Amino acid sequence: MEDVKLLVTSIILSGIKKKSKKNPIKTNSRRKRSCMKAVQINSYSKNIDTVLSDIAQPEISDFEVLIRVKAAAVNPLELLILTGSVKLIQDYPMPLTLGNECSGIIEEVGSKVTGFQQGDRVYTRLPLHKIGAFAEYVAVDQDAIAKMPEGYDFATAAAIPLTGLTAYQAITEELEAKPGQTLLIPGGSGSFGQMAVPIAKALGLRVIVTGNARAKEQFLAMGVDRYMDYQQENYWEQLSDIDYVIDTLGSAEFEHELSVLKKGGRLVSLRTGPNKTFAVQNHFSGLKKLLFTLAGRKYDKAAGKQGKEYRFLFVRSNGAQLQKITEIVEQQQIKPAIDSHVFSLAQANEALQLVAKGPLNGKVIIKM
Repeated sequence: MEDVKLLVTSIILSGIKKKSKKNPIKTNSRRKRSCMKAVQINSYSKNIDTVLSDIAQPEISDFEVLIRVKAAAVNPLELLILTGSVKLIQDYPMPLTLGNECSGIIEEVGSKVTGFQQGDRVYTRLPLHKIGAFAEYVAVDQDAIAKMPEGYDFATAAAIPLTGLTAYQAITEELEAKPGQTLLIPGGSGSFGQMAVPIAKALGLRVIVTGNARAKEQFLAMGVDRYMDYQQENYWEQLSDIDYVIDTLGSAEFEHELSVLKKGGRLVSLRTGPNKTFAVQNHFSGLKKLLFTLAGRKYDKAAGKQGKEYRFLFVRSNGAQLQKITEIVEQQQIKPAIDSHVFSLAQANEALQLVAKGPLNGKVIIKM
């Protein structure tokens, strides 16, 4: 069963792609492409060993824009990609330019792009099958981008898409939460919680977070309804009849999280593992569907016995949702924490080492 779970986890980390308009025919080829700097790997390796390469600027298709990258966030996902942990399904051709989210300025638009123009300040969580944010330029489908929050700098904006979309999709799609209901986020005092709490409050939810003592005042200032220091109190001994739980901790916490849910409540995990519902929602078939079903059977069965429901989420790119997040960010003035160590493209190895080993005090950023 562990082997099945490991296999399915690798599949999930390869990314979930929604259908979108694509045109493989390249346009705007009349513009001569210059060279650019890009952080790449030449092969998968257990060691962090990137190289700064000179490569051609990407060409764009009809539905894409060319972004001059100003800042890119460094995530644990980069480590999974460069070590080859995702190659079972998403086996990237080499050399590969790393980077999953960024902010920047549109330099060029495809012939069928609508709603964006040259000079727009935009940000994006790149589709996992076409990454490349650690570069001076990146080509991105218009469906994956949104205009940056007004008045935000590029570094702060680059730290928003991945966690913002994760929170939004968890709350609105997987939990289908309604205003007035209660959401619990165990272990929510990190970068995810910094985005999830104000988004949840903006959507009308009552929010409870467990985390470390040093983050308590920060989260109370965000408007969290209750903050529980995990070293002082066990939430499963004090809470009950909770409508929804977002799991950030993984399978070891599953029983505790399930126990505080009311009958009919729903738990969505970002880490525990996929299940049959996840496979059906994402239109998997054959072997993949079977693997997802087997991997999640334990959690589906445990939840079902108590009249509750288990879900799994892996965030996907979505420009329309990112635009809604932008509106919430502007209204609530959400400012994700940025680590004090800021890196250049030439220092990508150091940035990745910091993400791998810590300690961190916010999102790690590469500035161009």
